[in-house]
Amino acid sequence: MDPLLKKVKNLFNYLMSHLFKLCFSSLMVAIAMEASRLSKQDLYNFYLYIQNNLTSLTIFSLSLALVCALYLMARPKPVYLVDFSCYLPPSHLKTSIHKIMHHVRLVRESGRWKLESDYLMDFCEKILERSGLGQETYIPEGLQTVPLQQSLAVSRKETEEVIIGAVDNLFRNTGISPSDVGILVVNSSTFNPTPSLSTILVNKFKLRDNIKSLNLGGMGCSAGVIAIDVAKNLLQVQRNSYALVVSTENITQNLYIGNNKSMLVTNCLFRIGGAAVLLSNRSKDRKRAKYELVHTVRVHTGADDRSYECATQEEDEDGIVGVTLSKDLPMVAARTLKINIATLGPLVLPISEKFHFFVRYLRKKFINPKIKHYIPDFKLAFEHFCIHAGGRALIDEMEKNLHLTPLDVEASRMTLHRFGNTSSSSIWYELAYTEAKGRMKKGDRIWQIALGSGFKCNSSVWVALHNVKPSANNPWEECLHKYPVEIDIDPKE
Repeated sequence: MDPLLKKVKNLFNYLMSHLFKLCFSSLMVAIAMEASRLSKQDLYNFYLYIQNNLTSLTIFSLSLALVCALYLMARPKPVYLVDFSCYLPPSHLKTSIHKIMHHVRLVRESGRWKLESDYLMDFCEKILERSGLGQETYIPEGLQTVPLQQSLAVSRKETEEVIIGAVDNLFRNTGISPSDVGILVVNSSTFNPTPSLSTILVNKFKLRDNIKSLNLGGMGCSAGVIAIDVAKNLLQVQRNSYALVVSTENITQNLYIGNNKSMLVTNCLFRIGGAAVLLSNRSKDRKRAKYELVHTVRVHTGADDRSYECATQEEDEDGIVGVTLSKDLPMVAARTLKINIATLGPLVLPISEKFHFFVRYLRKKFINPKIKHYIPDFKLAFEHFCIHAGGRALIDEMEKNLHLTPLDVEASRMTLHRFGNTSSSSIWYELAYTEAKGRMKKGDRIWQIALGSGFKCNSSVWVALHNVKPSANNPWEECLHKYPVEIDIDPKE
């Protein structure tokens, strides 16, 4: 875009965004100028008018006060994010692509994983090399042994270490007592033992017996935003309360050891991770909270068969359980994302972008149907983007379709590189990265967006209440100096 045209557009956007303030200021100036011209006789007449209509003015004032009070009581309570914590696995669980492939060969030779051909081995290696994952992601201990350990006990141990570690660090950082938590929402898509994961946390931290506890399962990588939305709704009906939201996924039990290519892909992307988030509706927490929740938008296209079947946990032809990714996945994801954006856009975009969209819509409908739809500039609505680190291709498509810059998607790419796809918790590692880089300023707006099986696309929008500094034990503390790193991209892909 021409620099002069860009400046004109930015000026227009500013004027349109602040139109109400400019008009109100002009009106106040006009009223002040008129008031300065009033004579003593005019002021005396105004005083007499008030005296003669005191009863009417009193009734009007009381009615106005009642309306304002009813409005304040009926409007949604603000929901604040006091703090959050991302789990950092121990260093002995770090693994490289070379180490992963070496271990796969050992497991294959032991007979536990009967890969039919070297072609499938090459396929896995290519996926790993092109995935955007780095050489220091984390694999569970049970999957680094020969033979593999995928029992329920080992799987439970992995998840307990993640969620308890994240929650324990959150309580230390915030200084609140576990007994102050009135709402608990835990989400894990494919690992849901009995007692539930939420019950594990209730038992470990001795949470109170009247806690509102929920355990969300089978909802995919976008379940973290769903959990936030559920907690937000519960905070609207429970006064002066804290809500604890915990997002994770289990890797141990979900490793696929069959020969179906579409099921092998998930093995290459998913890694250990989890996050704990503390929300509050207490007005006194506003001063110390990091963010305020502004919007949540949830889109579910599961009524369509292609959406419903695009990511399915099932048995392969040999009876081995895995997650099948259908060829319709890119199309379904794009369509669901489009619906989410169409819903979110009117809530967050400045008037100028809505105007551009409306004009293009009219031109397309009545003048030239071949004109492309106007893609709003979401950089005018958000300063930071936390796009679910589901894979390099997903981030590439989001960057392209939303016209984002490499800096806009840096947090997502670096999270994928450093921690891999940690499912529903990835958006919190991305927010932690932005904080660690010192980029989060007062008033900045953050868009967290995630896609998941079903098919779902969910968004949450936050605004920073002050210049945000990283909390203690931020997962990027020890490696931040290495990032951002250059990620090789093959132009032929």
